[in-house]
Amino acid sequence: TMASPNDLQFQEFEEAAELLSADPGASTVSMSASNTPTAAAGGEEVKLDLSEDEDAQEENSELLGGQKPSGGFWTFEYYQSFFNVDTVQVLDRVKGSVMPLPGRNFIKHYLRNNPDLYGPFWICVTLVFSVAISGDLSTFLSEMKNPAYHYRPHFHRVPVAAIVIFLYAWLVPIGLWGFLTWRKGAERQIGGYSFLETVCVYGYSLFIYIPTSVLWLIPFEWLRWALVLVAMVISGSVLVLTFWPVVRDDTKVTAVATVVTIVVLHTLLAVGCKMYFFQTADHLPTPVPTSPANHITLTTKAH
Repeated sequence: TMASPNDLQFQEFEEAAELLSADPGASTVSMSASNTPTAAAGGEEVKLDLSEDEDAQEENSELLGGQKPSGGFWTFEYYQSFFNVDTVQVLDRVKGSVMPLPGRNFIKHYLRNNPDLYGPFWICVTLVFSVAISGDLSTFLSEMKNPAYHYRPHFHRVPVAAIVIFLYAWLVPIGLWGFLTWRKGAERQIGGYSFLETVCVYGYSLFIYIPTSVLWLIPFEWLRWALVLVAMVISGSVLVLTFWPVVRDDTKVTAVATVVTIVVLHTLLAVGCKMYFFQTADHLPTPVPTSPANHITLTTKAH
């Protein structure tokens, strides 16, 4: 036998009564089988509490918008947000660091208020090993035809490269960010860059030296210095085009001195790495030739 609509409604209310008796705080929503919405008895409207869904949507929109979650610096989530980038973003920022264009700010066009430490960290690590290994191979190739030369790996070059590169990639941005923050003051600090953005642009600016250090294996000194000059111009242009809009509102002397300091420190890093890790045969310490000892032969006459 088919159940009448009254029997179905009665069973529905009976099930609801059992649920309410088990959990008095529970709420039930009755859905009508018809396609058109119906009003509740007495003309009252049924309202659903969507506050939790709205909060979830707001959190998703914040994550999609690139905003970093707030938390203490002692939490893992605080540092995890600094590595929240994908491969496409990293490659796009690497491309921007090797193709600086006038009027295109690296922070405004590529970071977009979402700086990361993933790219700068691996760029510095790769640069440390590429400079140390390429410099060791360059020394071996230049002295390969010297019979008095005995190859031995220079393991001490790896920690030296790590100290120089990581100190430059961290201490210089710290000093520059502190100086710019002090010059701008509290009332004008809104237009400046954050500390993380400053570190990020310095880290990505070093990428051009990775292929340059590999090309330094070519045993032509004039070509090596030409590669140094090209890498310095490309990498320095990224820094100048990024920080000039911030310092140009300052006094003329301070603005020019700040940009010159940025360029000089960057030049010292490139020239220092070239001269220390890629020494030519003329600058390598030559072993002191040992002359054979003079042997005095004493002859005695037999009697």
